[in-house]
Amino acid sequence: MLTSLSSEKQLPFKYVLTDSVYGMSPEFIEAVEALPGTTYFVSVPKSTLCWLKRPMTIAKHYRWGGKTRTKTVLLDADSKPISVEELGQNINNYFWYRRQVSEGTKGPIVYEFTRRRIMLSVAGLPQKSLWLLIRRSLGDDPEYAYFVTNASCAGRLKTLVWLSGLRWAIEQCFEETKTELGMDHYEVRKFRGWHHHILTCMLAHFFLWH
Repeated sequence: MLTSLSSEKQLPFKYVLTDSVYGMSPEFIEAVEALPGTTYFVSVPKSTLCWLKRPMTIAKHYRWGGKTRTKTVLLDADSKPISVEELGQNINNYFWYRRQVSEGTKGPIVYEFTRRRIMLSVAGLPQKSLWLLIRRSLGDDPEYAYFVTNASCAGRLKTLVWLSGLRWAIEQCFEETKTELGMDHYEVRKFRGWHHHILTCMLAHFFLWH
């Protein structure tokens, strides 16, 4: 889908934002990385493993099935990755920055953010260097959310915070269109009819919003 959208050049885009379902899909990430100039910003589960510094690895050669094979292993077996949850909950309060992300129905929505450059762990081995953005709610018992992005090393925290709130506009559109315009009240048998219904509801929401 992303490749088709890019090749058609009718809906230009620079950023791709997704939830953790796509954030943990290697095929999806590879498809985005194959698009020049495109940055992904994806949510990941708290169990995602990483290192703060790239661990040393070595290539070991062994024979199996009559052939010489190569296997990459950690040089230090004790250098194990940590979860993003463990990382986030152990960051000192000094390194958290309070930012307003949007206007809610009950006033401004404010979170605290911090970021770290991490080395993502895949199958126990370092894979790629990414930005990890951690968001937490205010209060005595904060809720944490974790995002990774292939934004450049020079990327600003302000940009990452902005990206973390972009999906809310889409989700708000869906919720309002369901409750006010009946987007969830459809009885169709084919995808064409479903597409027509969804598109008509979203266009109606667009005109009402304006």
